Amino acid sequence: MKHSNDPAVIRRLLSGPGRWAVVGLSNNPRRVALGVSRFLMDRLDKEIVPVSLKGDDVHGQKGYRTLGEVPGSIDVVDCFVNSTRVGAVVDQAIAVGAKAVWLQQGVIDEAAAQRAKDAGLDVVMDTCPVTESPRFGL
Repeated sequence: MKHSNDPAVIRRLLSGPGRWAVVGLSNNPRRVALGVSRFLMDRLDKEIVPVSLKGDDVHGQKGYRTLGEVPGSIDVVDCFVNSTRVGAVVDQAIAVGAKAVWLQQGVIDEAAAQRAKDAGLDVVMDTCPVTESPRFGL
């Protein structure tokens, strides 16, 4: 069955407090993840945890190479990776006990979304917090 985003889930994830692990976040100014993560921090007051292959620190926040290395709980795993690679990230999110996965605009994996739902995670797919926030007055 094709995933459909639930506006109530989007509103809750964006408006409530949260610790967001941003997978694919680096200091590369050409990557959209840098601006979106800044938006999450500055406009939505989210705690950001950068996760990338190099484990770079970003926005003054300590970076990690995998979700499994991140200490503490994760509310949302925000996925800035190619659709062909996002399934592995979703599986890691499930394994570490994240509460939700957010697959960014253009990132689509129906099977991974279903695995996350089956594991009890909230799922948002193929959209961006920057795009969704104005819909809810945020």
